[in-house]
Amino acid sequence: MEHILPAYDDPLFSILLIIVISLIIAVATYAWGIYKQQKEAGNLLKFLDKFESAECALDTADMPFEEHMFKPLTLLAKAFESSGEYHKAINIYLYLIKHMPGDLAKTELMERLGTTYLHAGFLERARSIYVEILRKKPRSKKVLYELGIVYETMHDFTHAKEVIEPLKMLGEDTAQLEQFLSFLDLTSKRSLSAEQKVPKLLAILDAEPTLYRLVIAELLKLDTRIAWERIDIDRLHEILDILWFLPNSQLDLDIITQHTQLGTLYYAKGYLQKPMAQSGIFAVDLIATAREGGFEEADLHFSYLCKKCKQSFPVSFKRCPNCMAINSVEVEEQVAKTSTQTNYSLL
Repeated sequence: MEHILPAYDDPLFSILLIIVISLIIAVATYAWGIYKQQKEAGNLLKFLDKFESAECALDTADMPFEEHMFKPLTLLAKAFESSGEYHKAINIYLYLIKHMPGDLAKTELMERLGTTYLHAGFLERARSIYVEILRKKPRSKKVLYELGIVYETMHDFTHAKEVIEPLKMLGEDTAQLEQFLSFLDLTSKRSLSAEQKVPKLLAILDAEPTLYRLVIAELLKLDTRIAWERIDIDRLHEILDILWFLPNSQLDLDIITQHTQLGTLYYAKGYLQKPMAQSGIFAVDLIATAREGGFEEADLHFSYLCKKCKQSFPVSFKRCPNCMAINSVEVEEQVAKTSTQTNYSLL
């Protein structure tokens, strides 16, 4: 027997042994990789089965799949999403995720699916999708941001603030987001009195001046005097609609009469009887001039533009409904004829 097998100290035997062990490890690793991939695919299918919905209008159950269908179907899903037919877009994304090969394509599609659920208002489904993506791709900034938006919309500010930490670790500037969440958290607490909220709102405004519009609007609800004291004449246009719709009882005439721009604004509105000089805002000056000439049926109508995505909306927003940008609203005014009822407040 000892003549059949090579001696233990034979170099050829050692090399052969190393090769055999390497082959065994390679085969075992390959087999484990296939098993893990199949298990992940099975888990994904089970996960997606939770999102099957009877309200989806497209019948994809018996639709055969070919890879060249990917691009036209994704374009179709985007078109459905843009037109507000979210249930159809969701159905297409679910179909593609189940049939598309490759983890990268599936991850991208799941991100789109999560965004669609978010826009459609299915917050718990969006949260589940984002958590599943982060389990495999924990460094995705986009998914972390959108998961934070989901928690924010659910008024779960504790978890929303927890999402900030990994974003910081990834090098993101989260200063504005932190103050924005603090603002939302503070304003949502009904247990706090106005006296408790006001100093905290002022601290947020001092820490993040970009939240000026939001903080001033909230201060006008809580303490009119302090709100008027913090109004910046140089930033009048940012809160033009808020000031225009303020009821007469909330005006601080001592401050208004000290500033030409405010005096002109409220002369144009009809709250002051003494004409003032130009305010620097064309629409306001136009109404003031018309009023001075005896025409009193002019009014201001407002629309709201997102400075990031340039979409226009008829109502104001804290986050852009389209691109989810924070505090990106730009007030656009136009002169119109006075409607039957205009003395309502945006607050």
